[in-house]
Amino acid sequence: MYWFYDPTYILVIIGLIITMIASTNVNATFRKYDKVLSRRGLTGAAAARKILDANGLYNIRIERISGKLSDHYSPKEGVIRLSESTYNSTSIAALGVAAHECGHAVQHQVGYTPIKVRNAMVPAVNICSYMAIPIILIGMFISQQLAMIGVILYCAVLAFQIVTLPTETNASARAIDTLYNMAILDEDELRGTKKVLRAAAMTYFASMAATALQILRLFMLVSGNRRRD
Repeated sequence: MYWFYDPTYILVIIGLIITMIASTNVNATFRKYDKVLSRRGLTGAAAARKILDANGLYNIRIERISGKLSDHYSPKEGVIRLSESTYNSTSIAALGVAAHECGHAVQHQVGYTPIKVRNAMVPAVNICSYMAIPIILIGMFISQQLAMIGVILYCAVLAFQIVTLPTETNASARAIDTLYNMAILDEDELRGTKKVLRAAAMTYFASMAATALQILRLFMLVSGNRRRD
């Protein structure tokens, strides 16, 4: 068994390259449009508060956190956390990110189906991802069938990523519509904001591709182990 020395590592390398390209692209795109200040001068935090209040989400707090592009919405805590690169920035990039996180809060409020499915999957996916690799490793020595069960369990990670994708693209669509309809950004400013959000969405596609390649690698390893046995 050549678990640590096998040609299938090329699939892992390809996945890493894809994710690195997507990450580099989103950071470069954000940096570019972070230099373009919005005409109305609202900060990311102020825009987020305005959007939340317009949707009746007065109970959702907005907090500042360290880091760059570490923005996220925590439904359990009822808080949107904006990174240092977003919170006080008036750039069209920062406003897009802030509005995107508000989009997730609105999704929870209106009961957007994909996000409900995604949340329901979390416990099962956590268990599957935790157990998959140990089961595969044990199965490589004991039973090809057991190892294949581990591969199937790992597929839950990809399923979760697939379900996550529409929640992200929908949040971005809501962000663009809201920024325009609430006159936070003008139409020409939105062109740059759209590029930032599209670049961010590509990171999710890249993660899906990397996971799919990992699953293919695991399947090849398990199948190859059976032939060697």
